[in-house]
Amino acid sequence: MNPITTRSTCPYCGVGCGVLIESQGSQITGVRGDPQHPANFGRLCTKGQTLHLTASPAISQQTRLLQPMQRQQRGTPTQAVSWDAALDLATDRFASVIEQHGPDAVGFYISGQLLTEDYYAFNKLAKGLIGTNNVDTNSRLCMSSAVAGYKLTLGADAPPTCYDDVNHAQCLFIVGSNAAFAHPVLFRRIEEAKERNPAMKVIVADPRRTDTAGFADLYLPLQPGSDVMLFHGLLHIMLWEGWLDADYIAAHTTGFDALKSLVRECTPERVAQVCGLRKEDLFTAARWFATSPATLSLYCQGLNQSSSGTAKNATLINLHLATGQIGKPGAGPFSLTGQPNAMGGREVGGLANLLSAHRDLANPQHRAEVAALWGVPSVPSTPGLTAVEMFQAAADGQVKALWIACTNPAQSMPDQATVRRALQRAEFVVVQEAYATAATCDYADLLLPATTWGEKDGTVTNSERRISRVRPAVPAPGQARHDWRIVVDFAQRLETRLRPGEATLFPYPDAESLWLEHRECTRGRDLDITGLSYAMLQQQGPQQWPIRPGDVQGKERLYEDSVFPTPDGRARFAALPFVPLAEPRESRYPFSLTTGRLRDQWHGMTRTGTLGRLFGHVAEPAVQLNPQDMERRGLHDGDLVYVTSKRGSIVVPVQASPEIGLSQAFIAMHWGSEFLSGQSSTGEVLAGVNAITTSAFCPTSKQPELKHAAVKVLKVELPWALLAVAWLPEAQALDAREGLRVLMARFPFASCVPFGRERTGVLFRAAAHEAPEPLLIERIEALLGLNTTDALRYADRRLGQRRTARLVRQGDATRLEGFVLAGDTRAEVWIKPLLQDELPAGAYGRLLLMPGAKAPVAIAAKGRQVCTCFNVTEDTIQSRLQTCEGNEAERLAALQESLHCGTHCGSCVPELKRLVRETAPLATTI
Repeated sequence: MNPITTRSTCPYCGVGCGVLIESQGSQITGVRGDPQHPANFGRLCTKGQTLHLTASPAISQQTRLLQPMQRQQRGTPTQAVSWDAALDLATDRFASVIEQHGPDAVGFYISGQLLTEDYYAFNKLAKGLIGTNNVDTNSRLCMSSAVAGYKLTLGADAPPTCYDDVNHAQCLFIVGSNAAFAHPVLFRRIEEAKERNPAMKVIVADPRRTDTAGFADLYLPLQPGSDVMLFHGLLHIMLWEGWLDADYIAAHTTGFDALKSLVRECTPERVAQVCGLRKEDLFTAARWFATSPATLSLYCQGLNQSSSGTAKNATLINLHLATGQIGKPGAGPFSLTGQPNAMGGREVGGLANLLSAHRDLANPQHRAEVAALWGVPSVPSTPGLTAVEMFQAAADGQVKALWIACTNPAQSMPDQATVRRALQRAEFVVVQEAYATAATCDYADLLLPATTWGEKDGTVTNSERRISRVRPAVPAPGQARHDWRIVVDFAQRLETRLRPGEATLFPYPDAESLWLEHRECTRGRDLDITGLSYAMLQQQGPQQWPIRPGDVQGKERLYEDSVFPTPDGRARFAALPFVPLAEPRESRYPFSLTTGRLRDQWHGMTRTGTLGRLFGHVAEPAVQLNPQDMERRGLHDGDLVYVTSKRGSIVVPVQASPEIGLSQAFIAMHWGSEFLSGQSSTGEVLAGVNAITTSAFCPTSKQPELKHAAVKVLKVELPWALLAVAWLPEAQALDAREGLRVLMARFPFASCVPFGRERTGVLFRAAAHEAPEPLLIERIEALLGLNTTDALRYADRRLGQRRTARLVRQGDATRLEGFVLAGDTRAEVWIKPLLQDELPAGAYGRLLLMPGAKAPVAIAAKGRQVCTCFNVTEDTIQSRLQTCEGNEAERLAALQESLHCGTHCGSCVPELKRLVRETAPLATTI
């Protein structure tokens, strides 16, 4: 059978890269970047280029939800049911709740990973059929502050810029974004633009000295939460120095006088103190931003995920309006979308406070327009519950039934204690999901199998307003259905209960029919796409909105005529004061915890977490602290610590990092209870990093402050430790990890991650106050294939020591296939690399079983992986750099020529550049 190539898009971040999916029959066999797609021109990051591996039969069989499943009683295993039985059950339970408690007793929590057609169906189901605005999305955690900021200042949720602007900018202001990790393909464009135009100034403002910050000409290490003060301070300097565009302000804006009065008190001295910056750097940043021929701002979650998220977005946009840096090539405020279709969800009104096509729920005319388009008497006027509010209401018993689709709130929502209480208290929970391994599935009464990447059909919109077709390469596996199809099937049943005898509101035979109705909703709106069609997307490729009838292509940039979608056509300055963090540091909680992305992982790792190779760069969970803070507290790398906030506590290894400022801490957002868990002294299961984040949110955008929590960090005394590592057959590894996940809660600390490239391995780490019962260790051994007769064993129950090792003969060599170190894990330093690097192990014999034994020959681990594509480690890179001479560019070129690192996807290039700067050639070392 000849392979087939299908054009589609990547399902990860909001860059919206085009992909070419290769398939044979029902199996995806390969993926590569689409050279014709204008978002990436053929490039993919480490995550995108491994997509086909996440769709392998071995992974799908272990992780995918392939048939409807019902849980008869909470806490019990699920049982397979037919689609008709599942949908009838859902219909009966939801209809009963609506009839007894009203439409606002149900809620829908959906996802920026859904397609626009899916989103539209959910929005119409809730607001049109049921009559509730309780439909919100994980985009609330991602982009709602950006939405609010654009609307408040420019009049509409419409990013005015495009990716090509990085090629025209003379000053780039990156704030609240580690684009090198979060949007790697876009960052490649930025690096190339800088190479072509070395005179372009790059300013990066971030509490962490990230690889993005390392790229900057000027780095501003501001204190967490001080962004509004920074922006006000820059405007203050621009005012005093005469660097504003007075003509633009007078002709095209309103409200400047109020803002001018507000920032008068934001003197360089005060701003430097609040933000922790040098006055000289403030003046430099203000001058570069204001006097550049074209300044482009790029920003993301550092501004959005804040209790002042709207203010942070709006006050940054103030700078663009005050200097006329908008509506021209290379200039404007560009909010980078975190998810592949958060923009599409905003277009269809898929948030609790929005309606279709950027209409406002509070506007009676807008509600009437949508009601007419949908053929319903009215659309409810009461604002719906946003993400945090919805789960708080469910925890309080107000929301009785929840429908969760394509998202994992038991991992991603802040204040996990409240979220999990909500899932437990709700009378009926439906989870519509492609993966059975998501933590939220554990709480579902009904699981509905959905299609995912490579199977779906529809459209998405990326950060630059570009709409792309998503096409299926293979048929849906098992009984999985498209998300829109599930909604339509449910809605048609529910109609018979809520509006019997009336014509259906959901007459949709395919995704395109839904999209055509959405298209009609946009007529005459700022995002008008009535000139677009599926056929045009097929023939001409992805298009930006607006695109009206007669337009040959979409619009690259908005507001080039300086006319804004406001009643008077003018942009509006936002005079919003600086408000401190919702939870500032204090004596009991002296650290500022920030969260963020890892380079090779995405969100809750439901997909990326299936591939061991994507754990090469960061292998296990950790909290990072400044080395000085660790020294003061007597902490060393690998020590277990409590990280505790006012909401809860987790146990995690500590790691020194020079990227982290004093009195700050960092934990990657991905580490949920699927990978990091344990049990508190009160018996509570520790639910990953979001057990400690705060649900305090911006009063306007309702986006929670996931980027900051006040915490304390204290060393944990857990003297008994366990490390269990094994290679496993690919078809069993993820099942083993799921089995181990159940056991994680039996320890005060536990983590479980995959590893390996050509082979699949699982690593389980745990610690406790004392040795557990031998039966628990035996269960771990069984899951890792170490309960065989050929396994070597040693046990001393009195001392709590246990050793197990399994050696396998491979040709002339003997390899270590798996081991358990229980009680004393000091031998990890040589036994772990012996297994993971697949070194000859025949000579080690009984040493493998001796507690605390040292290897007779030094064994050093290969080191942390930097280049995922070619498996090049940091140690190898540093060794090679010692012999590379010349300037930084020449040394990088020599490094890449010899090791090939950074020559494929390029995601590791920022880190390679940092290593070039940090590693001197031997000839110049004193």
